[in-house]
Amino acid sequence: MKKLAVLVSGGGSNLQSIIDSTKNGILKNIAEVVVVISNNPSAYGLERAKKENIKAVALDYKNMDKQDYDDKMYNLIKESGADIICLAGYLKKISDKIVKEYKSKILNIHPALLPKFGGKGMYGHFVHEAVVKAKETKSGPTVHYVDENYDTGSIILQKEVPVYETDSPEDVAKRVLVQEHIVFPQAIKKVIENLK
Repeated sequence: MKKLAVLVSGGGSNLQSIIDSTKNGILKNIAEVVVVISNNPSAYGLERAKKENIKAVALDYKNMDKQDYDDKMYNLIKESGADIICLAGYLKKISDKIVKEYKSKILNIHPALLPKFGGKGMYGHFVHEAVVKAKETKSGPTVHYVDENYDTGSIILQKEVPVYETDSPEDVAKRVLVQEHIVFPQAIKKVIENLK
C-alpha cells in the first residue's frame, strides 16, 4: 500500500477524487492518503481531509518565512512516510530539496494540454481564458512529474476534451475538471505500478 501526501491550495475537488478512488475506485488497496497539507489555512481541501479522518495541516504561507515554510513542508512529508506527493490544485512552487529527494514521485495536475498553456502564472481560470482566446479546438488535463520548473516535468497522462467556438472559459473549465477527476487517480496508479 503506497502512502500519498496531497498538497492543496483551494477547494480540493481533485483531492476528493483521489480519496474516493482509494476507497472504492482504481486506487483501492494500493494507495492511501496519509496527510493533506495546504499553504492556505482556509482551503476547503483541509475540511475534506478532516471529514475523512486524514491528517490535515495548514502552513500559512503568507505569514511565514519561505525557508521555514519549506522546512516544515519537508518535515511533514517525511514524517507522514509518503511514497508519492500529489499536487492537487497546489499553487506554490515545491522546494528543490523536496523535488530532488522525491524525484519521479511528485505528480501535478494541470488544466491544459502541456506543453501548451503552462508556466508561471498559468493556473485555474487564467489557463482556460488563454485556451479560449487562442481559439483552441481542444484542451484537457495533464498529469506530469514535478521538476524544478513550473509545468515542465515529463507527462504521465493527458485527456483531451473538445473546445467549441461558443465556449466561455467557464465552459472549458467544467469540461476539463470532469476529466481531471478521472485522470489523476489513473496517473497515480500508473506511477505506483512503475515503482514496483
